[in-house]
Formats: sequence, structure tokens, C-alpha cells
Amino acid sequence: MNNDWQRHVQSISTSIPDYGFKVKIPQAYADQLLSSDDLDPINLQFLPSKLESSQTGLIDPLDETGKDTPKGLLHKYPGRVLLTLTQACAIHCRYCFRRHFPYQQENPFKNLDDIIDYINKDSSIHEVIFSGGDPLMLSNQKLCTVFNKLSMIAHIKTIRFHTRMPMIVPSRIDADFLNFTHQYPQWQWVIALHINHPKEWFEECQKAMTKLKAARFTLLNQSVLLKNINDNLDTLIHLSQSLWSNGIIPYYLHQLDPVKQAMHFKVHDHKAKSLYMQLQAALPGYLVPKLAKEVPGMLHKTRL
Repeated sequence: MNNDWQRHVQSISTSIPDYGFKVKIPQAYADQLLSSDDLDPINLQFLPSKLESSQTGLIDPLDETGKDTPKGLLHKYPGRVLLTLTQACAIHCRYCFRRHFPYQQENPFKNLDDIIDYINKDSSIHEVIFSGGDPLMLSNQKLCTVFNKLSMIAHIKTIRFHTRMPMIVPSRIDADFLNFTHQYPQWQWVIALHINHPKEWFEECQKAMTKLKAARFTLLNQSVLLKNINDNLDTLIHLSQSLWSNGIIPYYLHQLDPVKQAMHFKVHDHKAKSLYMQLQAALPGYLVPKLAKEVPGMLHKTRL
């Protein structure tokens, strides 16, 4: 199998403080999109700020740890489960809600048989979400290890990836990955991307989306509303338009999960609601993502 994409995940190093959360940006991505402007929306997402020295916020903002499920499996919502497949990402978002997550304790590969047994016994589970970290940091062989076990469970209908890789390291979308939809035709395949600003696009990303669409992946986008990055109407309009032009459905616009050391990104609810009303007036309904936040213990996302 060709793993040439892995050489593109070589990260820049930096001497600036990282506030306990490593700075990680692929060199090629940095060369393409980082700028000398400290207030650039790309810089603000991925370069650390002294504001991260604040201790406000929560270590586990979504109350994901210590649950009565096999380690590495989250079962928060009816009908679907989520696997924290890896702690690795190609890039570190400074507002990451799992920046303090205990990945070593929540490694599904240490409990994979227990996880498969849990899913197999609950016929209401029809979707398995691959998350992390970024699940596409794993090799195709490693993903196949999970697919082969899941393929024995008849009530699984959908596989969903939560990933930034097509936008950060588009070469990861290789022929072997694209072939999964043919190798496992019994499943619907969904990729939930994470794009927050229209400046994140470059030519190779667009090519990756074209390949994914051709291979029968449904493409969704989940943005986070971030102060000084995308909390204005023009940016949100252009973001939805750029997503649609690349075959991606604007799915959710999330309020920030209140994670410790990232609260400087928070946009207050009243401003978020105002922006959302303006967005509804400016765009057709299919281009308006649902404004929502996640409340621990709720069986669905909370619409605002």
C-alpha cells in the first residue's frame, strides 16, 4: 500500500510557548497558508497565544471520560457510537475540545473485541463514527482491522469519519482509501469535515473533495464559531458558498465547547444567534448550517 502521504505530515517546530499543548502544523501547510499577520484567521487557529495561559474552562467539557462503556468507545447519542481511534492529528487546533483528553486510557485498539461485542449486542446502533484525534492519521491497514470486524455486524449501516485531513494533507486521500466504498459496499460512507474559514482552501484540497465525491462519500462540514476568526456575517456567507461549490453540505455551526485554555475563542450566545438570523436571511436554507452546542448528558445537540 502507498503511504506517501505520511511524509507530508512533517511538522514545523517553534520556540514559542505551547501552553501544554504541542504546536503541530505540517510544513507544507504552513508554507501554503500561514502568514506574517498575527491576526490572520489561519494563524489564530493553529498558532498559540498567551491567552492560553488562562485557566478558565473545563478539562473535560463534554463529560466524555469515565463512562460505562469499553475504553475508546463513546455512546452519547441513540443509534450511533464514536471511537476515539487515535490521539494523533496532522495539525493541532488551539481550541481543541479534547486537548486534555486521556487518549492513552481511551485506546480502542486495546479493547477492540469488547467494543465489537458491545456494538453487536445493541441492534439500535446503526452508525459508527471514527474520530480521535484524526482517524485518517491511521494507515489504511489499521482502518481495515476495524472495518473487517464491523463488517460482521449486520445492523451497522453507516461509517462516518470526523477529519481535517482532506484539507490539511490532501494526499492522504489515496486510491486505497477511496476504494473502501467498493470494498465494503454494504455501508453508507460519510466524511464530516472541519473547515472554519474560506481561506483554508487551496487547489489540492479541492481535488481531494472531487475524488471523495466520485468515490461515493457524502461530505458534510462542521464549523466552530470562533471569536475574531469567523464570527462575522461575510465570512460565514463565503464559507458556506465555498463549501457548496466543492460539493460539501454546511451541516453544523457549533458554539465553542468550553475547554480549559481556549475560552478566548468563545462567542457569546446572543451574538451567535444574531449572526445566525442574518445568515438565514442571506442564504438559501440548504446553505445555512444548524447553529448548535453540545450539552453533556443530552441525547442530541442543542439548537440555539
